[in-house]
Amino acid sequence: MATDPLAPRALKLTAADGYPLAATLYPANQPVGQILVGSATGVPQGFYRRFAEYAASHGYTTLTLDYRGIGASAPASLKGFEMDYLDWADKDLAAGVDYLSQSDLPLYLVGHSFGGHAFGLLPNRDAITAVHTFGTGAGWHGWMPKGESRKVQVMWNLVLPLIVRIKGYQAWNWLGMGEDLPKGVYRDWKHWCRYPRYFFEDPNMAWLTDHFAAVRTPIKAAVSLDDLWAGPASRDAFMSAFTGADYQAQDIDPKALGLKPLGHMGYFRAYAEPLWRDALDWFAHYPTAAQAASRHKETA
Repeated sequence: MATDPLAPRALKLTAADGYPLAATLYPANQPVGQILVGSATGVPQGFYRRFAEYAASHGYTTLTLDYRGIGASAPASLKGFEMDYLDWADKDLAAGVDYLSQSDLPLYLVGHSFGGHAFGLLPNRDAITAVHTFGTGAGWHGWMPKGESRKVQVMWNLVLPLIVRIKGYQAWNWLGMGEDLPKGVYRDWKHWCRYPRYFFEDPNMAWLTDHFAAVRTPIKAAVSLDDLWAGPASRDAFMSAFTGADYQAQDIDPKALGLKPLGHMGYFRAYAEPLWRDALDWFAHYPTAAQAASRHKETA
């Protein structure tokens, strides 16, 4: 039986340090571009399947992947599993960039929450033509509504430390909040969420200021007005680091668009399809990396 060339294909990628990563390629018929999906913290790649299928059906070959410690890229047990949070960016997502860069088609990144953080950390970020983020913010509780801020502080300071002490990793499943997280992710995430501008204010990460300022890739950063974790103020606090990029902010009002509530996760649920169309239309303005750079020079 002949294999359908447009059927999703499971892949195994290898990160720069040799770690094996589970990925899925969604081929497009007569593709005009490629999209790499940068997942949110603790979200397995299957969550982005509908978006990937939609993008592929509209001419964008799309790649999703599980970061190490998540989904099909996780070891049998997270207890004793050692890694840093940034490994998801400069090793794991970077492996996705390397894989798609084998093609001459323009490469775009769709980043969800942490996926937007990861872009600036990629060693091969210049291979990406344009970036569209959803729900990327600074993570500080002070940017959140008061009620949510209090809940988040209780989680960080009381609940999660106890769980990590017992289990040896961040057992989200105990709380019904999603995938379990490696201890290193919990450690770094908690530390950086202490700061209004996230890791940019960590004295040990001072190098990031110049690193992010050097980005020239066009970026569009969208957040929903009902996103309690990454609203406009949180988004702006993080994205202000991209001082040299052609940058656009987008505030989404789901009610005005006739959408169900989006929150922090709804951007990639089936009812958010109008947002996906907007993202693809925006990518179409940047058909090549060279043209994107030219547009930036014209507007600088």
